[in-house]
Amino acid sequence: MTPEAAQSLEIARQHLAAAETSIGVPIGFVAAREAYLAGYHAAMAYVLEMTGKAAKTHSGLRSEFARLARSEQRIDPRLVGFLARAYTLKSAADYGVDPLAAISLEQAKEAAAVARQFIGAITELIG
Repeated sequence: MTPEAAQSLEIARQHLAAAETSIGVPIGFVAAREAYLAGYHAAMAYVLEMTGKAAKTHSGLRSEFARLARSEQRIDPRLVGFLARAYTLKSAADYGVDPLAAISLEQAKEAAAVARQFIGAITELIG
């Protein structure tokens, strides 16, 4: 694993820890945002490892990850769709009129659980 990919995975784990801590508080909108960022950084690690290049935007990363994941049978298709679903939560948390009401704790818990699976799958593939 390249040092850049390893660093992205470490950042992913830190965001996952923040998501899980926020669930315990409970602050659902923060947990949902952090779950997305955990997946984002794990996907970045995968893209870095596979291409040697970092994506420059969120949408660019989601597209590149999806493109690469299509040819990798060991990545569950549900995990590929996670980034887009979690980005919707992140956007609601960042820009919603009332993020506390827009994101339930259950949604945040589900996002954090899938982010944990996502990081595990990426770690297994490139670690």
